[in-house]
Amino acid sequence: MKRVFLIVLDSFGIGQMPDAASFGDVGVNTLAACATSGELHIPHMRQAGLGNIDGVSCLGTEANPTGAFARLTERSMGKDTTIGHWEIAGIVSPDPLPTYPNGFPEEVLKPFREATGRGVLANAPWSGTAVIEEYGEAHMRTGDLIVYTSADSVFQIAAHEDIVPPEQLYEYCRIARNILQGKHGVGRVIARPFVGQPGSFRRTANRHDFSLEPPKETLLDAVKSAGLDSLAVGKIFDIFAGRGTTEHVYNQSNADGMAHTLDYADRDFHGLCFVNLVDFDMQYGHRRDVDGYARALTEFDTWLPELMAKLGDGDIVMITADHGCDPSYLATTDHTREYVPLLILGNAVKPGNLGTRGSFADIAATIAQLLEIPLDTPGVSFADALLCGGDRHDA
Repeated sequence: MKRVFLIVLDSFGIGQMPDAASFGDVGVNTLAACATSGELHIPHMRQAGLGNIDGVSCLGTEANPTGAFARLTERSMGKDTTIGHWEIAGIVSPDPLPTYPNGFPEEVLKPFREATGRGVLANAPWSGTAVIEEYGEAHMRTGDLIVYTSADSVFQIAAHEDIVPPEQLYEYCRIARNILQGKHGVGRVIARPFVGQPGSFRRTANRHDFSLEPPKETLLDAVKSAGLDSLAVGKIFDIFAGRGTTEHVYNQSNADGMAHTLDYADRDFHGLCFVNLVDFDMQYGHRRDVDGYARALTEFDTWLPELMAKLGDGDIVMITADHGCDPSYLATTDHTREYVPLLILGNAVKPGNLGTRGSFADIAATIAQLLEIPLDTPGVSFADALLCGGDRHDA
């Protein structure tokens, strides 16, 4: 295999996992929620076999699907971006990353205030849009930083770009990242710049994530170590703390990320192009916007044939997700504990059901086998069942 395009539709879950109730999620299903919207038109993913995946009953099935497909189980104890992507890349996390339902303790905030020279506002779990409406005016008046968290393992810092320019905010995030290690090693420190005036604040596209470094070798590390190309689109570079990539580009939106992916598809590289499209989660899942989420899926589905037209015989596309974020689930605005889909397309792919897989890490094991590189992972490869004739040497 020459090129693998691994695309994460951030938060595109397909139904609650058996342990969802222990995560506070009951009856969640991101795909089923979107299927209630008149805005959902995804013929290409349906043709690929999305409706044929184990447990999916909201789309109808295809008699002759064009792709291979599977339902993936998250083995890690979490439902956040970092743990989800780490598992996709081959690392199972048996312990959850720390969360702060009561805000961050003084042993974290005191050195942060001292190092930044600024005070702290909020310090509690908040919706990102609500917290800047509540504290934005005080932040602009005092210069204090809006620090907040969520149900996920995150330390988020919001600041108005006229008060704290993005580069300065990024430096504050680096300070926080250095403090938040060990028992306080949150998955991500996130810069959340915003603009506007009280009553009309809006977050900008200058978000930046500062992730905890993965504890073990990932698929990206293995690809890079083998001398192959490891291309990152969107926040992949940030999620893996800059490790394991040979080239990266950030996205301003899903459309921007899809355009970047087409740019890479026009290049004659050998290896992995790992893509994250975050708008599903950030713009629609957390904001509980069913129609918006459905429109975003429709936009992706409409674009998908453009990517497929650029594939050679030695190329495949894998489409998956890192967790759920059911836009119809009103008990919380946070991620939801769900199975995720896997769709695999390409000229060499044998269509069919790969069943319910035991871990997201099966993706990493499979890609490593397809690219013929070593990777130590608990994932189980399905490469031999995936390709027509089982031939992995068609590049």
